[in-house]
Amino acid sequence: MTKYLHKDLTAKIIKYFYNVFDELGYGFLESVYESALVLELNNMGLKVERQKELGVFYKGVSIGKYRSDIIVEDKVIIELKAISQLIKAHKVQLVNYLKATNIEIGLLVNFGEKINFKRKIFRNKN
Repeated sequence: MTKYLHKDLTAKIIKYFYNVFDELGYGFLESVYESALVLELNNMGLKVERQKELGVFYKGVSIGKYRSDIIVEDKVIIELKAISQLIKAHKVQLVNYLKATNIEIGLLVNFGEKINFKRKIFRNKN
């Protein structure tokens, strides 16, 4: 069986993701779920950064910025959605966020009618 990078941390995050969904259900805006998940993660003593601005580089030159939904312990980027269904573009978006940082693990979590998440790994040379 493959060993996952930061397996214990991502397992905790996924647990809290389900806790939030169990409490709120579906139908709220993404920002509501983000606030609730940040509260859960903070209450567990994890270092959490919300809407952190990160630079995007091309050939070593800063070409723009984006805001990550949540970064946990400087090890995991969480991209939140509250939509009916995840599509390939959402997964690509998360991988691009990983490419733009030194963070190698990303979780794409969807608080839709059917709860789901995707775990992405990008081994960054930066």
